[in-house]
Amino acid sequence: MTGPTVLTVILNWRTPEMTIRAAEAALVAMERIKGALVIVDNDSGDGSFERITAEVSARGWPDGPHQVRVVQSGRNGGFGAGNNFGIRQGLPDGRAPDYVYILNSDAFPAPDAILALLDHLERHPATGFAGSYIHGTDGAPHRTAFRFPTIASELEGAARFGPISRILKNRIVAQPIPEQTGRVDWLAGASLMMRQSVLDRIGLFDETFFLYFEETDLCRRAALAGWPTDYVVQSRVAHIGSASTGMKTWTRIPAFWLDSRRHYFTKNHGYAYFALATLAHVVGGLLWRARLVVQRKDRGDPPHFLRDLIRHSLRPARQGPSAAARTGAAIEGTRPAG
Repeated sequence: MTGPTVLTVILNWRTPEMTIRAAEAALVAMERIKGALVIVDNDSGDGSFERITAEVSARGWPDGPHQVRVVQSGRNGGFGAGNNFGIRQGLPDGRAPDYVYILNSDAFPAPDAILALLDHLERHPATGFAGSYIHGTDGAPHRTAFRFPTIASELEGAARFGPISRILKNRIVAQPIPEQTGRVDWLAGASLMMRQSVLDRIGLFDETFFLYFEETDLCRRAALAGWPTDYVVQSRVAHIGSASTGMKTWTRIPAFWLDSRRHYFTKNHGYAYFALATLAHVVGGLLWRARLVVQRKDRGDPPHFLRDLIRHSLRPARQGPSAAARTGAAIEGTRPAG
């Protein structure tokens, strides 16, 4: 088999059966691609590593054409740290791949999905990253193409008010689902292919992010270095969404989400910008809550969200993942699907 090489990385945290399903789908999608697959267990501590290792061995995957390896990260450092651990494994012969493809443990690529990303990057040498059209297991498309967050987008996203959204339509983070392949600011990391040469230049995921905003930051660094990101509609991947994070059932906004949001804004724009972005979010949130009183709409946020956001913004910044994140959170790094 000739052509460019691809290293596929799947990160597991307490979803061993689902991870095996994702790996099985990925191996089918890599049939015509030269490369390897590595499964990283992010220190699940529930027997996942042993179960996945045994299943991979029983299926003969380590001796297959793509030499599947199962490795233990040794710590739950989050989505970025876990994927970085897998990327640093390289190919089985010690060489670096031409491309790295990260796939969520609850995402299942169509047979031609990975090849579609590879072909796109080969045909567009000025593009740094390429990601897939993501849909649910019911076929419903998920919004995974985004603009970079700004002060204006914080106001719009929190207010959820038609006139404000129309005025700030070009700042809304979650873009309409693209109907054609094209340029975006950033993509969710459920199915994302990256040039190794770009990663060599800009670095891997920032491991200060435990969960959320890490792919936003990586795509921004790539764009600033002249390597934009493309959304490829021909690459289709089914995604369950929030299988590890439990985001859909949050009863309180986790500290790690607040930590990641703060780190993204302060790292990329400075503390004053972060403070203004938070103020914009609070103003928008208060407008939304005023409408709730009149229109009896669903709150849409976890309880005490604005209070937690304000309190967190006034505290000294943490260094690295929060204690709560280190001790009990999951590793799926994409924002919620849908």
